[in-house]
Amino acid sequence: MRLLHTADWHLGRSLHGVDLLEHQAAFLDHLVDLARVSKVSAVLVSGDVYDRAVPPVQAVSLLSATLRRLTEFTQVVLISGNHDSATRLGFGAEVMRPGLHLVTQVARVGQAIELGISADAGPCLVYPLPYLDVDLARGVLAEGEEPLARSHQAVVGAAMDRVRADLARRRGRGGKTRGQAGTSRPGMSQAAAKTVVLAHAFVAGGAASESERDIRVGGIDVVPASLFAGVDYVALGHLHGPQVVNAGAVGPVMRYAGSPLALSFSEMGQVKSSVLVDFTGAEVGIELIPAPVPRPLNKVTGTLSELLGSQYDAVADDWLWVTVTDPARPQDLMQRLDRRFAHRLVTRHVPEGTASASPAGPRAQVADPMAVAAEFVAYAGGVAPNEAERAALGSALEATLTERGA
Repeated sequence: MRLLHTADWHLGRSLHGVDLLEHQAAFLDHLVDLARVSKVSAVLVSGDVYDRAVPPVQAVSLLSATLRRLTEFTQVVLISGNHDSATRLGFGAEVMRPGLHLVTQVARVGQAIELGISADAGPCLVYPLPYLDVDLARGVLAEGEEPLARSHQAVVGAAMDRVRADLARRRGRGGKTRGQAGTSRPGMSQAAAKTVVLAHAFVAGGAASESERDIRVGGIDVVPASLFAGVDYVALGHLHGPQVVNAGAVGPVMRYAGSPLALSFSEMGQVKSSVLVDFTGAEVGIELIPAPVPRPLNKVTGTLSELLGSQYDAVADDWLWVTVTDPARPQDLMQRLDRRFAHRLVTRHVPEGTASASPAGPRAQVADPMAVAAEFVAYAGGVAPNEAERAALGSALEATLTERGA
C-alpha cells in the first residue's frame, strides 16, 4: 500500500505581488506524474487547497483539471483547510466521479474511506478531518445538548473519539472490508487494516512560518499530538514547513507535508516536498520527494555599491529581499536595484548600526502630525529632513488638512 501525501497548495496565492499560479500549475504537473509513476493507491490532500474562500477563476480551473487527471488512475481524498470555504470546496461532492472524495463537512467526521482492496495490498481506512471551525464544530461534535469547550483541543479530541469509536466497531465485529464497488473480499479483516487520519490543525511540536494564517480561538490554537493516538499515520496540513511532529515519541507517524512553494521569506531554507507513505507489514515507510523550485528565495545585505558589485552575481536571478545599508538613502535607489536584480521583491533601507524595524509603531494619540512625518523621513532616508524638506512636508500637511476640513 502506497499513498502520496501533500497539502497547502494555496492556489491563487501571490508572493509579494508575484502571481504564483503558473508555478503552482508546474508543481501539480509534477504531482500528477509522481502519483502515476509511483503507482499510489491514493493522493491525500490535507487542506488549504485554495488561498482564500473565494478563489480566482483560474485557480478553480486548475484544481478541477488536476483532480480529473489524478482520478483517471488513482483515488484522491481531499479535505478543506482554514483558508478554504468548506461549502464552496465541497459543492457537488456527492455527485463527483468515483475515486474523488471531497470531505469538507464536520458531520462526516468519523466515517472512513476504504482504500487498497487488491490482491497485493491490504485494506486501508482513511479518516478525513477537515479544518474544524471551533464555533461550528463544538455543537456538531458534542455528544449531549451542551456544546464542547471553545477550543481546538476540544473539537479535535471529539473528532478523534469518533474515529476510534468507528475503528472499535469495525474491529470488534471482525467484518470484512469492502471494495470500491461494494464487494467484500474474503480474508481481508478490518482488524488488520492500516489507518490514516487526514487533519488540518496546528499540532504541538510543529514549527510555524510567517505565512500561515492564525487559527487561534480563545487564546488556544495548538492541539497535543496525543489526541491522534490509535492510528498508523497522520497526514497533517496547515504548517508550511515539511516536518515530523512527534519524532521519537510513542504513537502514530505524524507529518506535515508542507506547502509545495515557499510563501514567505521565513520559508527560505525549507526543502519543499511531497510525502510517499509505504505500509509494509507493521512499518510505515516515508520518502520525501523534492518539489520543483521555480526560483530560489534569498536575502542580500550591503551598501548600494556592494550590491551592484560582482559578489552577488550568483543570486541575481533569485527572488530577493534586499537590505541597503548606506548611511543616507541613495539617489534612484529602486531604479538602480531593478536593473541589477530583476526579481527583487522586498527592499529595505536600514543604515548600518540602526534597528532593522521601523521605530514608528501604532499611535493612539498624535499631538503633532509634523513630528510623525519627520520621523518617517528620518527612518526611510537615514537622516532627518532638512529645512526645505520640512517646509515641503508642512505644505503637504496643511493642504491635506484643508481638503478634509480640519
